[in-house]
Amino acid sequence: MADPFPDWIEPMAATLTQDRFTGPDWIFERKLDGIRLLAFKRGRDVRLLSRNRLPQNLPSIAEAIAGLPVGDAIFDGEVTWGSGTVAYHVFDVVWIDGRDVMALPLHARRAMLGELPLRSPLQRVASIDDEKPWDRACREGWEGVVAKRRDSPYEHRRSPHWLKMKCEASQELVVGGFTDPRGKRVGLGALLVGYFENGNFVFAGKIGTGFDTKLLLQLRARLDAIEIARPPFTRGSGLPRLRAHWVQPEVVVQVAFIEWTVHGKLRHPRLLGVRTDKAARDVVREIG
Repeated sequence: MADPFPDWIEPMAATLTQDRFTGPDWIFERKLDGIRLLAFKRGRDVRLLSRNRLPQNLPSIAEAIAGLPVGDAIFDGEVTWGSGTVAYHVFDVVWIDGRDVMALPLHARRAMLGELPLRSPLQRVASIDDEKPWDRACREGWEGVVAKRRDSPYEHRRSPHWLKMKCEASQELVVGGFTDPRGKRVGLGALLVGYFENGNFVFAGKIGTGFDTKLLLQLRARLDAIEIARPPFTRGSGLPRLRAHWVQPEVVVQVAFIEWTVHGKLRHPRLLGVRTDKAARDVVREIG
């Protein structure tokens, strides 16, 4: 007996990560900058719905899906527009010919998708085999990369089995303080960093990721030696009031981050390393 065909499924969403990794347990795909689209096919009838369940009027995509040699199916993917043409990049199939396949591992669902004759404007999303897929993404101007566990089922939530790695900016910043560690963390909790602008030392935010235990302890020892009584920052909001220590602004670090917020803070920063080749006073906010 066939499962009842659903009117809607909640799409699986990826969790943002600052980690960069590869491995045989993961499949890497290009992160597309478009509109998430679920396609529901029953015979020749096709419904196209956004992630907010809003109907989408895309006749060429609906016609192409209607012509596929399956009785019913539910596809997940992304719609993009370029040079006046529309494309539906299909990366998952969660229902096919009366069967709910959401519990199957991703690699099995991808194999099912691979057997279907997708033709323009339908496109199958290919896996990326580069050693460092995120480097390729940023080099070629993509929004980022999505890493998906090969054995993951299709979940109706923001899942840790799908991880999105966005392309990052990078620049030097100067340490003006740090917070105490909490829980099992050692050394320090987060670095408080900034840059120089028109004679001011501007607070740019906190960095709490990108450290290993050795670096945490090394930085704490170095910063303890240059501790001062008051914040060196002369501009910027959001300085922590509790468990904070202040230091002479002389330690330069390299930081990766997604973007600057409208409030002039780093979004999702992570430490790349300590710089010894640049004077702190030469560190300014880089534009572009």
